Amino acid sequence: MSRWHPARLGFAVRCKLADIGAATRLLARLLALAPAVARRPALLRDQVHFLGNHSLSIIATSGLFVGFVLALQGYNVLQLYGSANALGLVVTLGLVRELGPVVAALLFAGRAGTSLTAEIGLMRAGEQLAAMEMMAVDPERRILAPRFFAGVIAMPLLAAVFSAVGVIGGWLVGVVLLGVDTGAFWGQMQSGVDVWRDVGNGVVKSAVFGVAVTFIAVLQGYAARATPEGVARATTRTVVMASLSVLALDFVLTALMFRI
Repeated sequence: MSRWHPARLGFAVRCKLADIGAATRLLARLLALAPAVARRPALLRDQVHFLGNHSLSIIATSGLFVGFVLALQGYNVLQLYGSANALGLVVTLGLVRELGPVVAALLFAGRAGTSLTAEIGLMRAGEQLAAMEMMAVDPERRILAPRFFAGVIAMPLLAAVFSAVGVIGGWLVGVVLLGVDTGAFWGQMQSGVDVWRDVGNGVVKSAVFGVAVTFIAVLQGYAARATPEGVARATTRTVVMASLSVLALDFVLTALMFRI
């Protein structure tokens, strides 16, 4: 039988639709468990610490260097038009609107997302999840939901740190290294950045990215085959799918927020 025989193709499509349906049901189940997670704040706190604090160093370091590069590139362009004093505005808008949420989400997927998938996948491979079910403990309530909501909480905070450190990096390069007036740097930034339109939209983006990345990581770990190879493949799928989802969602959200 040919690889693209209609029966084989129909079976593949049906399997994909079944996977999408299962993922949708799991997402709905996790969202419905929000009150249960709120009643166990210690679990949520520990997972926020695990996902957020352990990702903080790479987020802050990356934000600093992104701010360096933005300031250098922005200065070279703005200087051509005699607008070097607007460097603070350009750096800040680039960070809070786009680079902060997007790059932080990509780093979050590579650092925290893979950790989540590997942790849950190893629980599946070690039959810990099956043992919990045998003891009438719901793995979705005890394992998946706290990790999911911790990622949703941690992602906007990490994006904010990324943007803040990036602005400091832009100030260091623009003012200290390139000689831009410090009053103009901060003044242009304060007058040109709108809290709700610019910063608020960036927060919304980072929250949506947090939902997407964390859910993909949790789903891939929960659905991983109970073998070392299955866990490795699930971890790889998490990075690929989460990264593509962040970039696709960024386009959709930007088009909706800023009305192309």
